[in-house]
Amino acid sequence: MAARRPDFPLSAPEQARILRIGAEGDGVALLPDGRPLYVPFTLPGETVLARRVGRRGDGVAAIAEAIAEPSGERVTPPCAQFGTCGGCAMQHWHEAPYRAWKSGLLAAALRRAGYDATPTPIATTPVGSRRRMDFAARREGCSVLLGLHQARGRDVVDIRACPVLHPVLAALLDPLRALLATLAGLRREAAVIVNLLDSGPDLLLRTDAALTAGDRARLAEFARAQGLARIAWAQDGDPPEIAAQLRPARVIFAGVAVAPPPGVFLQASAEGEAAIIAAALAGLPERLSSRTRVVELFAGCGTLTFPLATRTRVVAFDGDADAIAALSAAAGRAGLAGRVTSCHRNLQRQPLSSRELQSFAAVVLDPPHAGAAAQVAQIAASGVARVIYVSCNPASLARDASMLRTAGYRLLSAQPIDQFLWSARLESVAVFAR
Repeated sequence: MAARRPDFPLSAPEQARILRIGAEGDGVALLPDGRPLYVPFTLPGETVLARRVGRRGDGVAAIAEAIAEPSGERVTPPCAQFGTCGGCAMQHWHEAPYRAWKSGLLAAALRRAGYDATPTPIATTPVGSRRRMDFAARREGCSVLLGLHQARGRDVVDIRACPVLHPVLAALLDPLRALLATLAGLRREAAVIVNLLDSGPDLLLRTDAALTAGDRARLAEFARAQGLARIAWAQDGDPPEIAAQLRPARVIFAGVAVAPPPGVFLQASAEGEAAIIAAALAGLPERLSSRTRVVELFAGCGTLTFPLATRTRVVAFDGDADAIAALSAAAGRAGLAGRVTSCHRNLQRQPLSSRELQSFAAVVLDPPHAGAAAQVAQIAASGVARVIYVSCNPASLARDASMLRTAGYRLLSAQPIDQFLWSARLESVAVFAR
């Protein structure tokens, strides 16, 4: 639940009618003065008793103390920790209106950018398919809490089961919690990134103190017992080092084996990744010759690069030196040096210029949550014929797409992808042409 701000007076409960669901998944009511009242875990049409707990943007944050008139679309959440754990926001909503709302996030973003378009039907991901999770760990006496942060809070919610998480990763929760409790290198706080690679679970542990020799031995034994290919470790924000490795860590993209760096970014589910790839490939120009080149920006370690390379030549850029090195090495091993060129470049600080972009038949970009305003400005100025934009944030997509519209780009397609099940986050692929 939303935490009360200490400088905000505690209010008496008041009746509120929920009108809609906002972009962050909260129910939205209107206060008498016209300001929005944001009430988590409520649904359109419900009447609730809400208590104001703090200011939030243009309105007021609240908690629902009671649902006086529940919606007919309300369902029983499948997780007992829903409402406390910050991982999910929408488990209480029936599937059909939930999906329609998610598709609406993309439609609304495109309208703000000046496009009047109806997205294609949303691509969904099943329960139990999440293959990447960033966990928080906190020592409490002799035990360790392992899970996600509380909804809009900093407390760690200890997770024993998770319906979103892939069963292979869910099975690691209890053994991992027990392991962390034995580590001298975990004094108070730790972060644990777990990826399910094709070679098995891959773990990056960041602790607030150095590991002892005994800690390292325990990590190696844990890897053997739980079938992990690799465990990497770092203290605070230092670069990771390998603490235990039993076999090569690898992930397969379009038949190409990539040895990813520890904690590498992966699409959250295999199903979501497949939907993104399909939409990106469908957005390529119809006529691609052996001499055609496509530039890929924010390429990571090759999620889209290698599928694109099955259709055309790709020049891939990314600012993460380890990720782009992994991509380059994989291309070399696969004999794709003539079709895949990799370049290390910080695209936020040094975006490709409009002149550099003019020689490409298409631009494919998959920027971080904040989008790529500086880079999209150069793309808009370049006049490149096709732009395929993979987004994880409708707000930044709206801003960036507005620049493309002003430059004369029309929208060819928009594919919403519910990769982050029951959350307010939305993945999408939008294709533009001029």
